[in-house]
Amino acid sequence: MAAQLNTLLPAARAHVCPLPPGADAVSALRRWARAVLADWSVAEGVAEDALLVVSELLTNAVVHALPPAVLRLSWDGRAGRGTLRVEVTDAGPARPAGQPPAGIDPDEHGRGEEIVHALAERHGVRVHPGGITRWADLVAV
Repeated sequence: MAAQLNTLLPAARAHVCPLPPGADAVSALRRWARAVLADWSVAEGVAEDALLVVSELLTNAVVHALPPAVLRLSWDGRAGRGTLRVEVTDAGPARPAGQPPAGIDPDEHGRGEEIVHALAERHGVRVHPGGITRWADLVAV
């Protein structure tokens, strides 16, 4: 995904926000992310894609992982083009591998990774002491 981004942004910026408790946590952080992206003058197309990625990665953390979860947005404007990184770090799996979450419709499960793959230039998972970080890069030119 490529789009225009205000070139007056500093070379690097980052904002971090923990996932608050409650049923509306994902929507609350989505609103926070929207405000950050607006403050950074991110083009509407990139911002909308980023907000979908934010929703998918946070929902994955809520459904599949142990708390706490943290959202980090960062901008790197070096090397002549900008990269917006979305990262969600959680404390790791909430249940053993292969055990599906209770109450999840299998027909509605598993689409988040496909959405992230379709929207991001690059994406991946980093396992580290104390948790897992899922990330996606959206490139703006």
